[in-house]
Amino acid sequence: MSKIKFSCRDVRVAYSGKEALHGIDIEIEDRGVTAFIGPSGCGKSSFLRVFNRMNDTIPGCTVSGLVEMDGQDIYAPNLDPVLLRARVGMVFQKPNPFPKSIYDNVAYGPRIHGLSANRTELDEIVESSLTKAGLWDEVKDRLKESGTGLSGGQQQRLVIARAIAVSPEVILMDEPASALDPIATAKLEELIDELSQKYCIVIVTHSMAQAARISQRTAFFHMGNLVEYDLTSNIFTNPRDSRTQDYITGRTG
Repeated sequence: MSKIKFSCRDVRVAYSGKEALHGIDIEIEDRGVTAFIGPSGCGKSSFLRVFNRMNDTIPGCTVSGLVEMDGQDIYAPNLDPVLLRARVGMVFQKPNPFPKSIYDNVAYGPRIHGLSANRTELDEIVESSLTKAGLWDEVKDRLKESGTGLSGGQQQRLVIARAIAVSPEVILMDEPASALDPIATAKLEELIDELSQKYCIVIVTHSMAQAARISQRTAFFHMGNLVEYDLTSNIFTNPRDSRTQDYITGRTG
C-alpha cells in the first residue's frame, strides 16, 4: 500500500446552493495515476478542482467536508491557496500557454515563488522542466519565441513544463488530451506515464480507453455520486456496480 496523498470525507460541492457533488469519500495514493471517469455533468471536474481550491475562484461555489493533503486540512482558514496551488499544479483541457516566450512561460512560477537565486539557476529550472515534459529537444533553439506559436501537443507539454517548474507534488489534469490529435495524445500519455513515477497525478478523462491505458486506479462518478473506486483493472473487467458496468459497456453515456 503506497502512501495516501489525499483523504476526503463527506466532500460536497454546490453552485449557488444547488449540490453538484454529494458526500464524496475517497483516498488518493501518492505517485501513480488516478483517473476520474463518468458521463458529462457527473461532477468529476468539480471534484478535481477541490484538490487545489480552484472552486474558490468560481462565484457562488461552496465546498464542504474534509479534504486533507498529507494529513493537513487544505481548507483550513490559515492555509494560503496560492501556496497550495504551487504544490498542486493543474493542466486544463485546452492548452493555455501565456502570451510570452517559451522560456518565460516556464520561468514564470519559479520567479513568482523565488525558487531561483540567479539567472543560471533559472536557466537550469527551465531546461530541466522542459526536459521532463519531453519538449527540450524540440524547443531549445527557440526559447525566445512565443509559446502560443507551438503546435497543440507542444503547447500542452509546455503547460506541463510550466506546472512542474515550481516542483509540485501533485499534477491535476482536466481532459488534457481532448484538444489533441492521436499522435500528440500518445506522446502526452507517454509523458504522463513517466511523470507518474515522481508525482501524484489525478486525471479527468472522457476516454475510457485512455483511463485503462494510463491509470492504476479509477473512480467512476455518476450524477454527483462516487459510485465505485478501485484498481483500474477491476473497474474495467469486474465492476461491482451495475451503473459502472452500463457505462463502460456503452449502455449509458
